[in-house]
Amino acid sequence: MEILLKGAVVMIVAALAAAWLMTFARWFPIQGVDGGFLKDYKTMIRAHVDYILMALLCLGLYGIKIPLSVTACWLVVIGGFTNPTVFTIAAFKPDFWEHRWARMYTAASFAVSTAGFLWVSKDILAAV
Repeated sequence: MEILLKGAVVMIVAALAAAWLMTFARWFPIQGVDGGFLKDYKTMIRAHVDYILMALLCLGLYGIKIPLSVTACWLVVIGGFTNPTVFTIAAFKPDFWEHRWARMYTAASFAVSTAGFLWVSKDILAAV
């Protein structure tokens, strides 16, 4: 279950990186970053919030101290990182959604996180 803590740390770092990038893009424009590198500011905000929410979910699952399947925890962490990454990529590449690989990546990410969260939900219900 320690993977939940390690995954949450990675997600928090990703959220901080997104926050700093948005800060510099908005308030301290750097040629090539503002309007050039970061194309969709609002989508980057979505990524930032999603990283934080996924990190909180991982911390919450760890904090309940109910034994969870290690595989389920890995699925939660992988899905918890790849879901916000969908928004991160789209913030830099607005035509992201038009590509087949992007739709496949998004579907795979959602499938992995759904499987993980359903599995840990089953473990939690079995323990109470």
